[in-house]
Amino acid sequence: MTWFESFILGLVQGLTEFLPISSSAHLRLTAAFADWHDPGAAFTAITQIGTETAVLIYFRKDIARIISAWSKSLLNKEMRGDHDAKMGWLVIVGSIPIGVLGVTLKDQIEGPFRDLRLIATTLIVMGVVLGVADRLAARDEQGAKHRAVRERKTLAELGVRDGLIYGVCQAMALIPGVSRSGATISGGLLMGYTREAAARYSFLLAIPAVLASGAYELKDAGEGHVSWGPTIFATLVAFAVGYAVIAWFMRFITTKSFMPFVIYRILLGIALFVLVASGVLDPRAAASAG
Repeated sequence: MTWFESFILGLVQGLTEFLPISSSAHLRLTAAFADWHDPGAAFTAITQIGTETAVLIYFRKDIARIISAWSKSLLNKEMRGDHDAKMGWLVIVGSIPIGVLGVTLKDQIEGPFRDLRLIATTLIVMGVVLGVADRLAARDEQGAKHRAVRERKTLAELGVRDGLIYGVCQAMALIPGVSRSGATISGGLLMGYTREAAARYSFLLAIPAVLASGAYELKDAGEGHVSWGPTIFATLVAFAVGYAVIAWFMRFITTKSFMPFVIYRILLGIALFVLVASGVLDPRAAASAG
C-alpha cells in the first residue's frame, strides 16, 4: 500500500464511518474502482480505532460519567439504579452479539462477505430499512406535536431487551454494506427512539466493539499482513476527518431526515449491480488484501 492510497482510504474511512452508508463497503469499493488491492478487514478494523478515538473525545463527558457511575455501582448497590450506571451495563450487554459473531464468522468476513454483489444487496436492503424507519420516526414526531401518538423514547427508557436488540443490529454490520451506524440507528428508530437517542447510543455502543476488533487485528500488522506506516497514517487521517463528521452529523439529525442517505445507498447499490453485470467490475475485484 502506498502513502497516497493510505491517505485516500483514511479519508474515506473518516468520512463514512459515522454516516449510515457503510465505511467497510466504501473502503472495499474505493480499492475496486481504483484497481488497488482490497485493504482487507484487518486494515478496516485498525483504521476504525482512529474514528473511535474521535468518538471518545467528542463524547468524553458522557463516557467519563458512565464509566464513573458504572464503576461505583459495582460496590454500591444504591448506584445500580443510576441511569449512567445502567448505560454502562447496557453497552456491555449490547456488545456481546458482535463479539460472538465477529469471532465465529471471521473467515466469512475476510472472504465471501466482501463480494461486491453482496455489498450491493446490503446497500439497497438496509437503505430501504433505514428509509422505512425514518418515515415512521417523522410520522411519530409529527403526531406527537398534535398529541396523536406517544412521544418517542429517550435513552432514559433504554432497557436490557432494547440494548440486546441494538447489539444484534450492530452485529449485522459485520457484513460490508450494512453500516454499523445505519443498522443500529434503524433498529433504534423502529423501536421508537428519537433520532438523537438512536444515534448517540449507536456511537457509544460501537466503542468497545471497534476498539476490541482493532486490537485483535493488530497482530496481523505485526505479522506483516498490514503495512505499519501507511496504516498508522490512514488511522490518523480517519481520526481527524471522523471528528469533524461526528460534530456535523449530530447537528444534522436534530432537524433533518435520513432520506439523502437512503437515496444514496439505493443508487450506489443499483450502480454496483449494473457495473458487475456489464463486466466493468469483477465482483471479487482486487480481493486479495495488500
